[in-house]
Amino acid sequence: MIEEVRADMGGRELRLETGRMAKQANGAVTVSYGETVVLVAAVHGSPREGIDFFPLTIEYREKTYAAGRIPGNFFRREGRPGEKEVLTARLVDRPLRPLFADGYNNEVQVVATVLSADQENDPDVLALVGSSAALLLSEIPFYRAVGAVRVGWVDERFIVNPTREEREGSKLDLVVAGTEKAVVMVEGSADEVSEAMMVDAIEFAHRELQSSIRLQTDLAQRVRIEKIDVEPPARDEGLAAQVERLAEEGMNRIFSIKEKRSRQKARAKLLEETQAQVAPDYEDSEREIRSLFEEYERRRLRGMILKEKRRVDDRGLTDVRAITCDVGLLPRAHGSALFSRGETQALVATTLGTPRDEQKLDELQGESFRSFIMHYNFPPFSVGEVKPFRGPGRREIGHGVLAERSLRGTMPAGEDFPYTVRIVSDILESNGSSSMATVCGASLSLMDAGVPVKGAVAGIAMGLVQEGDEVAILTDILGVEDHLGDMDFKVAGTAEGITAFQMDVKSEEISRDTLARALEQAREARLFVLDRMNSAIAAPRADISEYAPRIFQITIPVEKIGGVIGPGGKVVRDITAKTGAEIDIDDDGTVSVASCEREGAERALEMINQIIADVEVGKIYKGKVTRLMNFGAFVEVLPGKEGLVHISELADHHVKQVEDVVKVGDEIQVKCVEIDAQHRVNLSKVAAERELGLIPDTGPKPPRSGRGGSRDSSRGGPRPRR
Repeated sequence: MIEEVRADMGGRELRLETGRMAKQANGAVTVSYGETVVLVAAVHGSPREGIDFFPLTIEYREKTYAAGRIPGNFFRREGRPGEKEVLTARLVDRPLRPLFADGYNNEVQVVATVLSADQENDPDVLALVGSSAALLLSEIPFYRAVGAVRVGWVDERFIVNPTREEREGSKLDLVVAGTEKAVVMVEGSADEVSEAMMVDAIEFAHRELQSSIRLQTDLAQRVRIEKIDVEPPARDEGLAAQVERLAEEGMNRIFSIKEKRSRQKARAKLLEETQAQVAPDYEDSEREIRSLFEEYERRRLRGMILKEKRRVDDRGLTDVRAITCDVGLLPRAHGSALFSRGETQALVATTLGTPRDEQKLDELQGESFRSFIMHYNFPPFSVGEVKPFRGPGRREIGHGVLAERSLRGTMPAGEDFPYTVRIVSDILESNGSSSMATVCGASLSLMDAGVPVKGAVAGIAMGLVQEGDEVAILTDILGVEDHLGDMDFKVAGTAEGITAFQMDVKSEEISRDTLARALEQAREARLFVLDRMNSAIAAPRADISEYAPRIFQITIPVEKIGGVIGPGGKVVRDITAKTGAEIDIDDDGTVSVASCEREGAERALEMINQIIADVEVGKIYKGKVTRLMNFGAFVEVLPGKEGLVHISELADHHVKQVEDVVKVGDEIQVKCVEIDAQHRVNLSKVAAERELGLIPDTGPKPPRSGRGGSRDSSRGGPRPRR
């Protein structure tokens, strides 16, 4: 039976339907908004043996037929997920994962497929709403609907789900997900907005997403699916008490160890000793002992933070770890920086390329090009582990894009800085917030490369521990504080305001006051980090690296593009071969000339200017004799442009034969004395030599009548004698 519900959201209709498609899935919903349609199917399987985690998989796929396109790759079919698909899968996963029933470890897979894309309404928010609805309509133990909206700031007001065009002019691009009671996830970028505006945007979004929650609950009430029963994991109080007693002293000792590796080793040893010392009755309870040990560790750490206001590394709640910033470490990289904060370290390098290095994107909205690229790598040695090297995972792609969002708004416009910029961050050590270390290191690296950014950008990771009315907001969190806390949010920005924001909440009772306090605390920390960064390099270097290509741009008339390119690209290839410069010509007449050697670029520009230049009356040229006729010599004064030097203008005396003065291939100085009505160029060797002082000036000679003009070398053969 087909059921559907509808509601207005931001002036457009949001529609949810079930019972028409994918009926063998445990739950399936199609979500429509405008003419964008997303199908989401949720399925669960049997629990895996021997696992102590929840195996949830979120997949998001865009079908190119949804936009009436054929894939641009060789196989002409969709391949592995692209960056947008990976990011959307993460966007869906983060708010949903914490809301499944405790003790439920069955395999669950949620697949969102874009069936129609109207190029105005982004499918990512619809995929999130649809995933929540599909789970709610299934027997899977997922009980609370999650709504989502995108928020923009257009015409001095917040708007819901801005179109692609509206997003381009928006000061804010924020995706917010939440339950009926609270916000659970925020992600997006901003144009240096204030902390107060960010709080207002999140509150606005939470009010607006309620309509998508009501649609889901209404649809669930109509369908009336019976959920499977999940027994919460049994807790043996006797074993719990024994684990706590055995671990208590050692846990206190562990939390006094500041260095991560030493603390991890001490923790592993304490767990092993605890497992070995439990009563013989619990010999087969290794997993349960480990779970109780982790539960006690969490409770002990949270109590230490809330009651003692003390953290694992003995910092105060608002303290930032020690920071060191080094720039220019890599002699051949165009820009480099090593940013360290505590036990987190990022080595970041910037490379400047030409327009030819832009990344081509083949997405639903069609082909596009990206000239600012940010890549993040997380090798296993950064956390002291051994793992195989494979392609970038979802986390690496997500962290790279978060850093890119943080920096993008400070990058110069393409017409002011026509380079393709690629930044690579290699994490060398990690103990909390390597993505924010990447933001800081990337900002330093850009300045070291001489990129004229608007200002420095720093990032900071914040945490929260909350029990009832007791709240502790943590600045610059460690990995263990992230794992055992109630909130992880990352804020990046300049001294003027926020440029990127990402938040994941595990508690449903985060008040506006708490969020505002956390953002203000993050602002103070960001300014502290910016001060340390500015002490290393306060402004972009005055010039780019000597190893970076020099790019010069000129604009030529569109009608002369063909002359610069030449038949089959012959002319432009010849310029490249002679100068070593790389030349790119846009359809609007913009010519970019790039070369690692300044002289090569300047020579290429000179040759291009000669091609597009017109011969001017009264100007002296150094030309090459191309042909001899009995009435004079043709001389090429500019590429592809010839003029005639009449035999009477070859010398200041009588010339019997042209060959007596010049021969083919000679380079001579000539002056343009006339361009006649038929655009023929008349030249004079005598006039040029007199003006240059090579022969005496005996006064002007009367013009000779009946003397032939000249022609472009592209037109016909020799002119007939008159």
